[in-house]
Amino acid sequence: MTYQCPLCFQPLELTGQQWRCPENHQFDHAKEGYVNLMPVQHKRSKQPGDSTEMMMSRRAFLDAGHYQPLRDRLVTILDDVLPQSAVTLLDIGCGEGYYTTAIAERLMQTRAMKVFGLDVAKVAIRYAAKRYHAVSFCVASSHRLPFAAASLDAVVRIYAPCKAQELHRTLKPGGIVLTVAPGPRHLYQLKGLIYQDVQLHAELDEQLEGFERVATESLAYGMQLNGAEAFDLLQMTPFAWRATEEVMKNLKAEQAFECETDFVIRLYQRKADDESGQS
Repeated sequence: MTYQCPLCFQPLELTGQQWRCPENHQFDHAKEGYVNLMPVQHKRSKQPGDSTEMMMSRRAFLDAGHYQPLRDRLVTILDDVLPQSAVTLLDIGCGEGYYTTAIAERLMQTRAMKVFGLDVAKVAIRYAAKRYHAVSFCVASSHRLPFAAASLDAVVRIYAPCKAQELHRTLKPGGIVLTVAPGPRHLYQLKGLIYQDVQLHAELDEQLEGFERVATESLAYGMQLNGAEAFDLLQMTPFAWRATEEVMKNLKAEQAFECETDFVIRLYQRKADDESGQS
């Protein structure tokens, strides 16, 4: 399986250091090992996605192992539900590749898998590709997935947005989508530093058109963080945009900061076209 041109939707082939389609649209294969499939006309801003600071904080926080229980659970679910014949998986909104590489390492032990990581943030993909070589990384829009119809066996989507139509188009019939969303009390204590009236996360019963939801589970646990770790956690979340300089300074100075996690994990399966009414 290969990438699809984001401009004319024809297959891309790698020749030397360039990906090229039959219409002669060209995309450079970066020295770090990724391809940028985000044409300028598809960008909503000059540098879409997370900033370098957010990405570095996320990497430091994840490397410390605080979200490893979530990563381990996702890997186990995928290993359990994917058949041995599965060959392609895409991680949408993969960031710096923390979850993607763990998924690849487990699934490749028993399957001839090709694992892709996609993110809109070029800086995150560049760092991911430099560090993790078992995964094929690309910069691309989650709303215009650069993959052919019915070419994927599985999609992982951790917080990342993606249209159900695109998931349905790119997944094979019977293919799976594994999603992670925040549960009601996710990072409640962190939110308490920023908002006077802390609201629980709304419990959204997400339905994906053309898919059957086959499982839902929650994963929640407490974290014991030092000041630097708590600051990194804040920096990697959207809450950072609302935090004052005083909040950031005080958080860094904390000796110990207790914070809850609360994840909702959902598993969906793509219906056959005659079941969903789509083609």
